[in-house]
Amino acid sequence: MVSKPSKKKAAEEIEELRKEINYHNYRYYVLDSPVISDQEYDRLLRRLEELEKMYPDLVTPDSPTQKVGAPPREEFGTVTHSIPMLSLQNAFSEGEVVEFDRRIKRLLGMSQIEYVAEPKIDGLAVELVYRNGVYVQGSTRGDGYVGEDVTDNLRTIRSLPLRLIETKLPVPGLLEVRGEVYMSKKDFAELNRRREREGEPLFANPRNAAAGSVRQLDPSVTASRKLNIFVYAIGRAEGVEFSKHSEVLDSFRSWGLRVNREIRICDSIEKAIRFHQDLEARRKDLDYEIDGVVLKVNRLDLQGQLGEISRSPRWAIAYKFEPEQATTVIKDIVVQVGRTGALTPVAVMEPVHVGGVEVKRATLHNQDEIDRKDVRIGDTVIIQRAGDVIPEVVAVVKEKRTGKERKFRIPDTCPVCGADVYKDPDEAVSRCTNISCPARIKQSIKHFASKGAMDIDGLGSKLINQLVDRGLVTTVADLYRLKKSELAGLERLADKSAQNVIDAIEKSKQTTLARLIYALGIRHVGEHVARVLADSFDSIDAIEKASLDELTSIREIGPKVGESIYAFFRQKQNQKVIRDLVSAGVRFAPPRHATRLEGKVFVFTGALHDYKRSEAKKIVEQLGGTVASSVSKKVDFVVVGEDPGSKLEEAQRLGIKIIDEATFKKIIS
Repeated sequence: MVSKPSKKKAAEEIEELRKEINYHNYRYYVLDSPVISDQEYDRLLRRLEELEKMYPDLVTPDSPTQKVGAPPREEFGTVTHSIPMLSLQNAFSEGEVVEFDRRIKRLLGMSQIEYVAEPKIDGLAVELVYRNGVYVQGSTRGDGYVGEDVTDNLRTIRSLPLRLIETKLPVPGLLEVRGEVYMSKKDFAELNRRREREGEPLFANPRNAAAGSVRQLDPSVTASRKLNIFVYAIGRAEGVEFSKHSEVLDSFRSWGLRVNREIRICDSIEKAIRFHQDLEARRKDLDYEIDGVVLKVNRLDLQGQLGEISRSPRWAIAYKFEPEQATTVIKDIVVQVGRTGALTPVAVMEPVHVGGVEVKRATLHNQDEIDRKDVRIGDTVIIQRAGDVIPEVVAVVKEKRTGKERKFRIPDTCPVCGADVYKDPDEAVSRCTNISCPARIKQSIKHFASKGAMDIDGLGSKLINQLVDRGLVTTVADLYRLKKSELAGLERLADKSAQNVIDAIEKSKQTTLARLIYALGIRHVGEHVARVLADSFDSIDAIEKASLDELTSIREIGPKVGESIYAFFRQKQNQKVIRDLVSAGVRFAPPRHATRLEGKVFVFTGALHDYKRSEAKKIVEQLGGTVASSVSKKVDFVVVGEDPGSKLEEAQRLGIKIIDEATFKKIIS
C-alpha cells in the first residue's frame, strides 16, 4: 500500500502534475501532436485525482480534474457581454463577395485589403472569460448583448483550457474570447446511435446536438457528450495590444486555446474566393460541419474605422456554401406526429442521392409551406439537405406536371389517435390535442412529472421509456396505478429504487390546482397562466365547463391562450384522463389567495436545508410574492443558503436586503 505523502510534498506533486497534464492537453488539442499515449495520460490524471482526494483543500477551480462535478442547476443565469457579439451579414455568390471587397476599399480609400479567411463552423457561439489566465466564466451568444451563463457546462469540454499557458507574450489580466462549440460528425453519429438504442429522440444535426448539450442544467450530461471548441475572436484584453486579427489567433494558440488549422491569410479577395472554392470541395473530408467561410479584414485599426451597421460589422462577411440539391418525384405525402403533438407533413419520394446520402423522405414543414410552394403528390421537386442534414423540398418543377398530381391537406384528426387537431391562428403548425396520444405520451409524462408540475422525483426519461414501451403506462393517470412489483422488474431499477419511485408518485397526489393545470401540458399554459387559471376557478371541473368567453374575459388570458385551453378541455380523451387522475386519488388544495407577500420579489442563491428551490418558490407564489432568477434593483430579498453564488455579491453591491433560511421561514410562517 502506498503511504500517504505529507501535505507539502502532495502540494508540490499536484502542481507538477497539473503543469504536465496541461502541457499534454496543449499538445493533443492545440498542436494535434501528442507525445504520450492515452494510457500514460490517464495514469497522470488518476494520480492527480488520488492526491486531491487525500487533500481536498488543495483542489483549485483550474485543476484538470474539475472538468466534471458541478451540481445541476434549476435554471440558467444571464451574462451581459461587455462588447456585443455581433452577427454576420451573409453572401451567397462570388459577385456579392466582390461587391463587399469594393465597398471596403471605397470606404477606406485603399486599393488592396488583406483578409483572414476562416471556416464557418456550424455550432454554438460562446464567450469565454479568463482572469489572470484562469477560466472563470462562459456564456452563450444569446441575443448578442445578453447570453446564458453556461460556465460549468463549458468547463467540461476537454479542449477548453481551464488555465492558459504563460509564454513570451504575457497572459492578459482579463481576456474575453469568442468561439464556437461543436460536435464532430463521428461523435454526432455515435450519440444518435446511443439515443436510438435508449429510445430517445434523435438530434437533427451536429449543431442541434452541440447546442442542446451546452444548454443542459446538469453539467454531467454535457460532460457525457463529446464536445469540442474552436476560438476565433477576441473581446476585451487588458494589458496587451494587437495590430492584426492574425496576431490575435497566433496568441490564442500560444496560450493553449484551440484555433482552426484551416484558417488562411489572403492578400486579395481573389485568393479568398479561391480558398472558399477549395474548402467547399474538401468540406466532406472534414470531421466537423461547416457551412461557409468567414472573411475578416485583418488589420484591427481598419476594422475600427469601418465600424458596424445595425447588429453586423462592416469589416466581415460570411460567404456561405451552395447547398447541394437534387431532383426527384413525390410518391406520397404522409403525416408524422411529433413528441409535442405537432403534425408534420413528410414527402415520400423516389430515392435520390443528395450530398452523398440517399434520401427517400423530405420535410414539408407545415400546410402553409405546402400551399406556398404548391406541392402536390406526383410532383417533380428540387430537394436539398438543409444545413446539409435535414432534407427539405425547395421548389416544384411545374413544367413537368401532367395534370394527374393531387393536392394535399393535413387532416382534421390525428392520424395516430383520432383526436381533434388544433391549429393556432397565429402559428403554422397543427397539433394533436390528446394528452394521451401514443405519439406524444412519453413527452406528456415527462412534463407531467417535472419539478414545476407534479414533481415526481426519480421519474426520468429512461424509466418513462420503459414504462411506455412495455405498456405499463398509456396515460399520465396510469402512473398512479403502478405497483412496486411492476417497477422492480425493469432494467436498472432495484427494489429500493422502485419503492422510492412509488413513494414519490404517492407524494405527488397532494398538489395544488395550479400545478395540476400546468402538469396537463396545455399549449400556451405555463406556470404563470396556470396560477391565473387556478385563481380564477375553484376546481378543474369549473375550468372544463368554462365557455370561451369566460376564459378570455380573464385579464391575463388572451384569445390565443383561451382557444387553446378551450380546445384542450373539449377533448373527450383529456376529460377522461382528468377523471382518472381524481379517481386515482390526486387531490389539490384550492388557491389560498394569500397576499401577505404581494409585490415582494425574492431571489434564492445557494442550497437551502429544509426546502427544495422549487418548494420555496411555490410557497412564495402562494403567498402572493414573486421569485426572480437574477438580482436587480427590483428585488426585495435575497435568500442565502449554503455555498451561495455570484448573486450574493450582486445583492451586496446593490444594497438589497440579504436574509438566511431561518429568517425566510419566519417571513413565510
